[in-house]
Parts: sequence; structure tokens; C-alpha cells
Amino acid sequence: MSQQSELDQVVGESLHQASKILVAAHIRPDGDAIGSLLGLGLALQEKGKSVQLFLEDGVPASFRHLPGWEQVSQKPDAQADLVVSLDCSDLSRLGKNLAASTQVDINIDHHITNLNFGRLNLVDTRAVATAEILAMHLPGWGYSISPPVASALLTGLVTDSLGFRTSNMTPRALRVAADLMEAGANLPELYQHALISRSFEAVKYWGSGFNRLQRLDRLVWTSVTQADRRAAQYPGHDDAEMINILASVNDTDVVVLFNEQGNGHIKVSWRSQPGFDITPLALQFGGGGHPAAAGAEIKGTLAEVEAQVLQSTLNYLNSTGNG
Repeated sequence: MSQQSELDQVVGESLHQASKILVAAHIRPDGDAIGSLLGLGLALQEKGKSVQLFLEDGVPASFRHLPGWEQVSQKPDAQADLVVSLDCSDLSRLGKNLAASTQVDINIDHHITNLNFGRLNLVDTRAVATAEILAMHLPGWGYSISPPVASALLTGLVTDSLGFRTSNMTPRALRVAADLMEAGANLPELYQHALISRSFEAVKYWGSGFNRLQRLDRLVWTSVTQADRRAAQYPGHDDAEMINILASVNDTDVVVLFNEQGNGHIKVSWRSQPGFDITPLALQFGGGGHPAAAGAEIKGTLAEVEAQVLQSTLNYLNSTGNG
């Protein structure tokens, strides 16, 4: 038996033997975090497991059409006998309410920067999304993919691939998507919810960031603040997917979005064109991600963090001969 096959078997056995399972995903959750959380959680519940679903920041309104979202708690239960982390490259991404006192038993992720912080680490960097990993493994672990599970997992796959168009898209991921459709997921409906529909408040919030848009050669950046969110009455702490709009700007190599948080930190998101690996930039600031999409949370004022990150990003572009 190969080492990978042995790991798959041990993960499946651990899930089977546990009776009370805590499943958690990262702060400021995106579609893959939410889809993976609900997909695994519902599959476990359908087998009679007691499951707590945890997201420190809760479920954004744009994903509250998915079955089971109302079960997600923002307070972790310390009594679980198995803890599963999803879509997190490091322990801190689970949030302060869980990361400080929790030993992760199973770490399932697809980020190349994953620190293998779990007792068992099922990390597949070839996967387009963590949801893809779950879709491939759940049947082998003895869990069926019902329509609600399929809907959650296909949401994760659709969102992390931006509608099957990121540079890491693979034939395998498309086959997984087709399997999830056959299992009952409605792709057009999920695509509309995840990638097309936006609230009035989110679009108004975008306006603040677009108004500050700046460019230097092939680097584009902007910022959003807490005041912007209040003015737009936008309820989350995320960027409402603004970074993906910025990534569509022509004649750029890298785009950066600075998002002021309420804790003296700035969330920084990078996106790059094919041929530019921005993971070293994210790692430099204690973050992680993928070659074309990465992020970090950095302590400091907006002005301080902008200056540091823009200089490092310009240095990176200069080192590639594209500055």
C-alpha cells in the first residue's frame, strides 16, 4: 500500500471511529471554505455522526442558500473527540477562538503553503479546491454524496476556480464537477449565487475601492476601510470579492487589495497573471496561498502596510524583469 493510500485509509478510519466531530474552516470564509465545511459536515451527519460546524466569522449572506448553513456556529465546542480543519494553510487561519487551544486531528487542504499542522495531513496541491479533495474521497471513506452535499462541494469548486477559469484548472476537476452535477447539484443556480449575484451593499462597497484605484507600470492596487463598510452598510469584514474584479484589469502582472480590519491589522490579497508566483510575497508577510492567488494579514496601519507591501511587490516584479 502506498503512503498516500495508507493516509487516506487512516483518515477514513478516524472519521468512522469518532462520534462527536468538530469541523472548522478559515476566517473570512470564501465559497470553498463554506462548501467544504457543509459538504463534509452534512455527509457525516447523514451517517449519524454528531457534528458541529464552526466558522469564526459565520456564513456570509451570499452563501445562505446552501442547505445546512444555519447549523454553522461561531463558538467552538471543546468537547469534540475529533477536530477537522478544512481549507486552512496554517492553524491561525481557524481564528483566535479555536486556534489557541485546539489540536487539529485531520487537516484537509489544497494550498501549496500548507504547514501540515494536523495529526493527519491530507494536502493535495493539485486540487483546484478543498471541495474537490472531499468529493474524491468521501465515497471511499464510506459516505454518500447526496444532493445537499453535492451542492455544497460544487459551490466550493466553482468559487475557487472562478467558474472553472483559473490557471490551475484541470480535467480531473471538471470530471469531479460533472459527478457532482449527476449527484444532484444544480450548476447554473449555484454559479449564479456564487459568482454573479451581488447585494446592493456589496456593489456600493466596491465603489470606495474603485475610487482609490492606482497603477504603477504593471502593478495595480487599492484599499478599503472600516469606514467604507459602514458607509455602504456592508455586513462582512471581507472585500466582497472585489479582488477578483481587480484581477480582470488588462495589462497588469499583479494586483493588490488592502482591507482594513478592526483589530489593528490589514488583510492583503494578491492576484497575479500566469507566470508570476506570488506565494513568496505572501509567505514573506506570514501568509500563504497559491501562485496566482495569495494573502496575508499584517499588523499595522493602512499607510504602513501599503508602503511595506507595495515596495516588496515592486521589488519582486523588478527581480522578474517586469517591474
